[in-house]
Amino acid sequence: MLDEPAKTEQPEEDQVMASGYAATRKSLIARLGDWEDQKTWDEFYRTYWKLIYAVGLKSGLRSDEAFDMVQETILSVAKQSKKNLYDPKQGSYKVWLMNMTRWRINDQFRKRKKDTSANNFEFEDDRSTAKIDRVGDPKGDLMERMWDSEWKKNLMDAALERVKSQVSPKQFQIFHCYVIQEWEAKKVQQELDVSIAQVYLSKHRVGSIFKRELKILEEHEREDTKRS
Repeated sequence: MLDEPAKTEQPEEDQVMASGYAATRKSLIARLGDWEDQKTWDEFYRTYWKLIYAVGLKSGLRSDEAFDMVQETILSVAKQSKKNLYDPKQGSYKVWLMNMTRWRINDQFRKRKKDTSANNFEFEDDRSTAKIDRVGDPKGDLMERMWDSEWKKNLMDAALERVKSQVSPKQFQIFHCYVIQEWEAKKVQQELDVSIAQVYLSKHRVGSIFKRELKILEEHEREDTKRS
């Protein structure tokens, strides 16, 4: 999301995402209580919430259920990490987080079934479990393939978030429109009221920082994988 939006209205879906993000983050931080590493978990939330949320939606959760699932997943990760329950010898952090997410997704489907039954509505059995658990997948684990896809997207998003704190809002907006949204240079010039030279300069400067941050995140992922 741009710091200085171009001359277009924010889609309703983005508004819902922004609202849900803010509410979930605020509630999550409050539930973490007086933990000394609260700031660390705030950063963790900013890094991984989109990944967890997207996988929840693709598994069949509604938006409100997915936001609840994000919060419960990160709380579970925080509690287990505080007790040092994550063992790198048992698998990579990436896989561990995936499994934590899978369990919390299934919790939401169980809750949905319970709530529906309590209200005496007819419940369809094929909606009582996540898509990842009710669809036959002869080519492997559907959740794992879904997670890998979203994980790569999340690395890109996380790198972009890191970049935003290191450049001016205008530079980031130019880079986002020209490189990420793939606008023509002329359109960027006209829409953002900048020179062509600024467009190419922002692409070079911001692009260099983006590549560096993405490399750092990818190296962290490889280190986790080596420990598995």
